[in-house]
Amino acid sequence: MPESLFSELNRSAVASVAPLAVRMRPRTLDEILGQDKVIGEGTWLRRAIDEDSLMPIILYGPAGTGKTTIAKVIASETSARFEEVSAVSGGVADLRKVIDAARKELMIEGRKTILFVDEIHRFSRSQ
Repeated sequence: MPESLFSELNRSAVASVAPLAVRMRPRTLDEILGQDKVIGEGTWLRRAIDEDSLMPIILYGPAGTGKTTIAKVIASETSARFEEVSAVSGGVADLRKVIDAARKELMIEGRKTILFVDEIHRFSRSQ
């Protein structure tokens, strides 16, 4: 979907009232602290991001370690669309919708999508 003036105004309005943690979230790889082993200069992940040749990855770790932030920064650094689905509030149907939309966007516009599945361990085997 093409960006418009109104979508930019909407993002600005939302950003102005966002919680401090959201406003302070790093926006570039260089702003992320404490994850040099993962995204530091010379790592395979950093090279893949810089070359826009990222393959599917799983980010795991305790809450608050930056998994969501890293995924969002990767999306912005690679000009990919970022989609987040929570296994707590969503389900397999939500995943399928995002995957179908991502497939269409890749075929039509050539734009990749980063799908971030939060709390993936909450899905059951039947899902």
